[in-house]
Amino acid sequence: MTTTTLAKRAATGTLLGLALGDALGFPTEFNDVPSILAKCGPWRTMELPRPAYVTDDTQMTLALARGLRTATDRGLLGPLRMERPVREEFVDWYQSPDNNRAPGRTCLVACNLLKTEGRPWQEASQINSKGCGANMRVAPVGLVRGLSDEQRAGAAQLQAALTHGHPTALAASDLTAHAIRLLAQGAEPMGLIGQLRSYAYENRQRYHSRWLGDLWSRSEDPTPEHFIARGWDECLEALDRVRHAVRTVSPETDPCLATGEGWIAEEALATGLLCFLLFVDEPLTALRRAACTSGDSDSIACLAGAFAGAYHGSDAWPTEWADRIEYQGDLMSLGALWDA
Repeated sequence: MTTTTLAKRAATGTLLGLALGDALGFPTEFNDVPSILAKCGPWRTMELPRPAYVTDDTQMTLALARGLRTATDRGLLGPLRMERPVREEFVDWYQSPDNNRAPGRTCLVACNLLKTEGRPWQEASQINSKGCGANMRVAPVGLVRGLSDEQRAGAAQLQAALTHGHPTALAASDLTAHAIRLLAQGAEPMGLIGQLRSYAYENRQRYHSRWLGDLWSRSEDPTPEHFIARGWDECLEALDRVRHAVRTVSPETDPCLATGEGWIAEEALATGLLCFLLFVDEPLTALRRAACTSGDSDSIACLAGAFAGAYHGSDAWPTEWADRIEYQGDLMSLGALWDA
């Protein structure tokens, strides 16, 4: 972790930005843009709701973060050390009375199966699902200090695979965590898409068998390399759409028209990135643009907020907003853990 990263408190900024985007997008999800404008007024002046409740996006991010904290407290992060506490946190979320924020069906089905003691997690994973639930929650993997590239990629893909087994869910989660890491370390945002594309090409046929086990064999792919390449190829196509959109799209138009509505993993990554890149120096504007979209607004704004927070740090967010976000104590304590 660099001195610059510590000074800007990138981990705290990431987690706060994710939750603020989630809360801003909570009331606008499932609405088209004209309906959002009628309800909220001009998108550039959207205000954080009172109270500032979040959705399952933030709840599952916190579950993953707590699981990672437990795993790393016990020693070197590996698949066996990580799987149990993260699985337990996901099941706790599933059984919580606070799990009432329109959670995705894939997460509910998989977490119900994960409850069964002794069941291999691969049997719970929904092999054909690439919903954005896989990567909306992955940001903490990009914030944990001292991980190797293999550990970070494996952890990002494993946390996705516990619920979403489709290769695109795995690749999009890996890319999202990598983007968070790069931005937290001070990477130049305008070069980010190129770095992510290079990373995707480098990993296109790398199946992390130590972390994923025989997950691939539950698909119809002939080899693990063929399985994972499908996911990276879809993500590369999504990154190409972002690269084109950054140069051509008006900030006043719905970003979903250029990069997708965000219900699936690669589109959530792409549209969240686009909103961030359209307003690199205006993190609140990026959040507002992401929340005023015709697609999965809370997840898109979640990711846009995470990217902006990783790049700018905690000072990106107004104290008045940060002080009243739901789960503020958990967000701040986990952020402080990875900033310290």
